[in-house]
Amino acid sequence: MKRKIYQIYFTLFALCIGAIHSQTYKVVDTGQEKFYNNTEEITPPSPGEDFYGQDAHFDGYQPSYSDNGDGTVTDLNTGLMWQKAVSDKMTFDEALAGADTFSLADYDDWRLPTIKELYSLILFSGVDPSGWQGSDTDLLTPFIDAAIFEFEYGDESAGERIIDAQYWSSTVYVSTTMNGDETAFGVNFADGRIKGYPAEPVGPPGQEFIMTSFVKYVRGTEYGVNDFIDNGAGTITDQATGLMWTQDDSETGLNWEEALSWVAQKNTDSYLGYDDWRLPNAKELQSIVDYTRSPETTNSAAIDPLFTCSVITDEDGEDNYPFYWTGTTHANMQVNGKYAVYISFGEALGWMEMPPNSGNFQLLDVHGAGAQRSDPKSGDPGDWPYGHGPQGDVIRIYNYVRLVRDIQSSSTLEFQSDWNLVGLPLEVEDATYSNLFPESIEGTLYSYSGAYLSELYLTAGEGYWLRFDNEGTTTIDGGPIDELAIELSEGWNLVTGLSIPLNISSVQDPDGIIISGTFYGFENSYFEVDTLIPGHGYWVRTNNTGNIILISN
Repeated sequence: MKRKIYQIYFTLFALCIGAIHSQTYKVVDTGQEKFYNNTEEITPPSPGEDFYGQDAHFDGYQPSYSDNGDGTVTDLNTGLMWQKAVSDKMTFDEALAGADTFSLADYDDWRLPTIKELYSLILFSGVDPSGWQGSDTDLLTPFIDAAIFEFEYGDESAGERIIDAQYWSSTVYVSTTMNGDETAFGVNFADGRIKGYPAEPVGPPGQEFIMTSFVKYVRGTEYGVNDFIDNGAGTITDQATGLMWTQDDSETGLNWEEALSWVAQKNTDSYLGYDDWRLPNAKELQSIVDYTRSPETTNSAAIDPLFTCSVITDEDGEDNYPFYWTGTTHANMQVNGKYAVYISFGEALGWMEMPPNSGNFQLLDVHGAGAQRSDPKSGDPGDWPYGHGPQGDVIRIYNYVRLVRDIQSSSTLEFQSDWNLVGLPLEVEDATYSNLFPESIEGTLYSYSGAYLSELYLTAGEGYWLRFDNEGTTTIDGGPIDELAIELSEGWNLVTGLSIPLNISSVQDPDGIIISGTFYGFENSYFEVDTLIPGHGYWVRTNNTGNIILISN
């Protein structure tokens, strides 16, 4: 007969939508810590106040790097290893070819990053110097961690602009920009934007413009691959990022303040059953761009067809798809907090004067679907009849909204007085036993590895003894643990399971080390179990050293 160490009550979202796979695409936080209204920095708004719910209100996976001391930097969130130094500028073809011979730190598997990999490095603690008339770059703050990565602005002595600090990605636009230019996406870490750049020479013979950009090579498992599930209730879950999205958008354009208020109202209404929706930050929203799609090539927005995108009439009277607001302010040295970041899921249009100074303006896809730009937070779009900037970026101000929320899980555990076998039921930020089990007796958390070891932290996959003066309950919040590889020693081992109950018949034992009938729980005495319950610890015996694998089905 199966007995339980303590009863567990789930509000685990995984039980509602099926298996949730490992977070293979951790969206690194933007690093934005300042708060803004429509024009300037402000004190942090509280819930219910104007401008509540912007980027700085929410903390994601904080940027974290390791300088390896050999010219490489490892991103501790994404697992990617990066080139630390600033390269020479090169053409797109040179950038692609250069990876084949690049051997930094004796690695031979360097590659040009995808646009999602490259964008993982952007930080919106940076300030855009566009329009600034100074030349002292020491006064500037780039959109990348310059304390970790070497960084250079454009070389004005060579005729470049300060903001000419673009980096190539390997992601080629599936359509073309301007007048049929083959285009590759890149990130500008000087002004904080994604745009498409000409991948081949453009212009008349003898007067061709050849785009050159910096390169930052990368190695490691490809990052930025989505894993969408249609939950059938108006929401889409990306199992790779751990984010849930609304399937539909706002269906109307809103200015930035209205967008924040609209989100607040949706939470008041418990829209689609949830009250923790937010306006996505720049990196979260860019994570769902599908760079294999575009209005011109697939007759769709640049997003998975599981999502619904409103169709708009663009500035040329043609069907197109919207810009979408983020909660991220795009700070600028000239206008402070006047602009907020948007992602273009339709064509990123601009008014180009052709020929120059002719007074004839043509509306073109100048940056590509999937570009990241910024719009004024408020005002009248009619004040910019031919857009803004050197490519005449269209100014809309009234952009669309798609909501996002974190997939959160919680487990409420009942514990007995005296000794309990416990484990970590969810992925948490603070895994100290005193935080997870505040009623436990200090100094009584023990792991086992041939002998008992006093511990401070719980680790996923490991079981522990923990003692309590009295019976009671504790609630643990966090993300789902749905896959584990656990290394076992010969003999007895203390283990724990996943965030959902797992029958021991589903435990994968590729090395054949588990001795049948040796999974035991504890409640005053030992008893054999057939299911690993989240938050419980268990003994298991092996005939050799090896690994077992737990995967939710």
